[in-house]
Amino acid sequence: MKRAILLSALLLSQFGTSQLLKTSGQKIINDKGENIQLKGLGLGGWMLQEGYMLKTADFAGPQYKIKEKIAELIGEDGMHEFYKAYLKNGITRQDIDFLAKAGFNSIRLPMHYNLYTLPIEKESVKGKDTWLEEGFKMTDDLLKWCKDNKIYLILDLHAAPGGQGNDANISDNDKTKPSLWESEENQRKTIALWKKLADRYKNEPWIGGYDIINEPNINFTGKNPNGIDEMSNAPLWKLQKEITSAIREVDQKHIIFIEGNGWGNNYNGLLPIWDQNMAFSFHKYWNDNDDKTIQFALDLREKHNIPIWLGETGENSNVWFTELIQLLDKHNIGYAFWPMKKIDNIAGITNVKTTPEYEKLLNYWKNGGEKPSKEYAKKALMHIADNYKFSNTEVKNDVIDAMFRQVTDDSTKPFKNHLVPGRVFASEYDLGRLGSAYLDKDFINLWVSDPAKRSEWNSGQQMRNDGVDIYSCTDTITNQYYVGKTEAGEWLQYTVSSKADKNYTFEIRYSSINPSKIRFENNSGKLLSTISLPATGKNEDWNTVSAKNIKLQKGENKIRVIFENDGVSLNYFEIK
Repeated sequence: MKRAILLSALLLSQFGTSQLLKTSGQKIINDKGENIQLKGLGLGGWMLQEGYMLKTADFAGPQYKIKEKIAELIGEDGMHEFYKAYLKNGITRQDIDFLAKAGFNSIRLPMHYNLYTLPIEKESVKGKDTWLEEGFKMTDDLLKWCKDNKIYLILDLHAAPGGQGNDANISDNDKTKPSLWESEENQRKTIALWKKLADRYKNEPWIGGYDIINEPNINFTGKNPNGIDEMSNAPLWKLQKEITSAIREVDQKHIIFIEGNGWGNNYNGLLPIWDQNMAFSFHKYWNDNDDKTIQFALDLREKHNIPIWLGETGENSNVWFTELIQLLDKHNIGYAFWPMKKIDNIAGITNVKTTPEYEKLLNYWKNGGEKPSKEYAKKALMHIADNYKFSNTEVKNDVIDAMFRQVTDDSTKPFKNHLVPGRVFASEYDLGRLGSAYLDKDFINLWVSDPAKRSEWNSGQQMRNDGVDIYSCTDTITNQYYVGKTEAGEWLQYTVSSKADKNYTFEIRYSSINPSKIRFENNSGKLLSTISLPATGKNEDWNTVSAKNIKLQKGENKIRVIFENDGVSLNYFEIK
């Protein structure tokens, strides 16, 4: 009895000095009663890959098909060796340390069930569950890194046994096998997995909650294959209620997040609220950032008096990110952006760099031709796995700045310390909001709100995630990028520092099919110089022109390059 009392006191002390989350009316609070707005990132692409993350979407969307393609080239053993390295490198302590330093206070972990238990067709005895140490060990390690950084870990079943929807890429759904909804055994295993997880983490205060089924998208009775027009969603609510009951048998402490059909947002037919520590999750992509687009979630919160959480969002421009977070802050809604890592990623906080060798594999998979040797393919794939190490990724400071500083601060910061005399590359314009650091007329993708508003925002898909169109550059004098697809009236701002009040010569490296003009102004609108740019004949046919006697003041100067015509490509300007 005494031992039990001491253990109970220890647990209370542990939770009392921690930040255990729970719901309180429409808020998520910690154990001190303080409101907690979850500012998170989803680790998409680690335990579960979608084809677009590895650039295989054209021929292999779900993970199992990606694995088949890899095994085709390097064999089953080689494929397993690649995934062992991929999973080891994909998320490490360095990643979580970085996320905490950037300002995130939570992590959403998209889990693939097959790292924790066998598929039902591989179980030797029906109704039995073989537990795999790999997934639990990965989760344990991740939780430790989160605890050390005092950030929450939310567990998200992203790929449930059998797959929870018709969008096969999301849940690795092999449609030749029974889905989650077609198989009672898959549902039983899903429930058992959640009970196992809850029992393991029931006393962990830095577990933020359980997101029990990611983005269900299934037509139970409706015509839309992804469940958008479902009116009752009865099987979905039944299963989520059963999962909740199983969790509560072993864990009464942690928040349970539920999601609707239709990729998370269809809450039709919702049963009376069945748990006192539950929250609604919704997802938001490619639509306007206004109250109208989240009103359904606000109404759910008000009607049921429980919190809402934007469990997944992203894949848009920095402008969209900043506007969205401003909207969420206004309504005290937490969020988790998506994803952490993918190849050739500008719309995330890190980019995994591709290689020429990997591109050759992609070309073979897509178009056929001469098959790469096993040795070549394995080396190329292991190189990609190595590129997933945080130290080998490219951190996207412009995205981080948009998600945090720019939400409340409309000032600009230098992208790089530009000292004059010196060369200023066009792509190194200041960090800041649209209208403060740059002006571009095509800067956001809103195709869900209006199909006519589908935009690549940065049509070159290189380097930065603003509206500015940045392309790879083959010029011999370059930082590998140039700004192109410019339109009349667009501009870019650069912060440069001069040691003295002095007149300088500006040498502008550009290309333009037609004769054009640019002008340099300071950020107060004072004209510094207007420069004529003779036609170069074609894009990326580079030429250099000079403009003399441009006066800069001692100290910091904010210079704007304003395009007076469409179609100028800017490589750099050098100040001498």
